[in-house]
Amino acid sequence: MTDAPMLRLRDLEVAYRGVIQVLRGISLEVPRGSAVAILGANGAGKSTVLKSISNLLLAERGRVTHGAVELEGKPIHGLDPADVVKLGVAHVMEGRRLFPQLTVVENLRTGAFSRSDAAGVTADIERVMEYFPALKERRGVKAGYLSGGEQQMVALGRAIMARPRLLLLDEPSMGLAPMVVKEIFEIIRRLREAEGVSILLAEQNAARALALVDYGYVLENGHVVLEGPAHELKQNDDIRRFYLGLGDVAIHATQSAVNP
Repeated sequence: MTDAPMLRLRDLEVAYRGVIQVLRGISLEVPRGSAVAILGANGAGKSTVLKSISNLLLAERGRVTHGAVELEGKPIHGLDPADVVKLGVAHVMEGRRLFPQLTVVENLRTGAFSRSDAAGVTADIERVMEYFPALKERRGVKAGYLSGGEQQMVALGRAIMARPRLLLLDEPSMGLAPMVVKEIFEIIRRLREAEGVSILLAEQNAARALALVDYGYVLENGHVVLEGPAHELKQNDDIRRFYLGLGDVAIHATQSAVNP
């Protein structure tokens, strides 16, 4: 088995339509079995990083102009998106992107498009239902009639159907109530522990993300401006101020309580 990490981005640069540069020299790693977060505000480049890995840039006239995307040491940034899925990479995009006229089960089956083991696909649908009990009674309902939280569960379940080794998650908390977000992140944690899936999570909800992952990268304007273990990032004043919602007063109060 190779000693290379599950995923490595080397000095990655991405441009849209050949002129709009979005990523400027991004380098990051996702070790096997680990969970890594990309943090940043809207427009920082988080979604573009994930699309660079799954190569969904093509649909938006984007392309890698410099650097490399490597899966277990092998470059994948020039591959067709379907071939990237076959290599074990599943991408849950921002906004869920389900087929609204298809039922829950039919949407799940679309995640297994690259598989030929019919019995295994059927068994995995039931496995998804075990992860997401709320979907059991909704399995025959069209996705367009589901709540936002239920749609996010279907989107995650569809990714599971591909039996991924690397799961890319783009803003899974977006538009969801706090209790639903808590449930979704707990399911992601269970997936990692039970399936051994490596996870790269792009998320604005830094508190939730840093509670889940081992390591994080902070993006601003297409650059990595800060990185480190999750427990260290949670203690960083800039992270606490801008991403965890703690202002100067709260930070100083917390520091005073810890260091009287």
